Amino acid sequence: MKIITKAAMVAVGAALMFSGIAVAESPHDGAVKARQGDMQMRAFNLGILGAMAKGKVEYDAKAASAAAHNLKVLSTLNASAMWPQGSDASAYGDGTTASPELWKNFPKVIEATKAFSAAADVMVTAAGKDLPSLQAAMGVVGKSCGGCHKPFRVKKN
Repeated sequence: MKIITKAAMVAVGAALMFSGIAVAESPHDGAVKARQGDMQMRAFNLGILGAMAKGKVEYDAKAASAAAHNLKVLSTLNASAMWPQGSDASAYGDGTTASPELWKNFPKVIEATKAFSAAADVMVTAAGKDLPSLQAAMGVVGKSCGGCHKPFRVKKN
């Protein structure tokens, strides 16, 4: 019985050891997770604003203003550490939608991030004013998001 128990313990230990190797983190896992978290925060706040703009929820100036200010804060983060070269979809696999083109055209990426920041400024001014202003600002923000997502994001099936 002791031999079976020891053999089982060795088998479990080996399985755990090798499973750890199989799922060992890439050097870019933290960066990819951070930027995905950043995008989720942006999407969450845009979801609040978009639901109001589309009439799915009642317009609330205070909530709209808070979401707009959150977008502005997110647009001011120094996110450079979240975008290391080699963390794109071709190198990293299905864990990201970042296109390798992003690193080949970094000046355009910088322009796109500045456009998002400017769009966030427009949203901050508009969101708490009234519904038509919020709706107009959504187009500006959406265009700025597309300015980066369209050329630098790999579409998933």
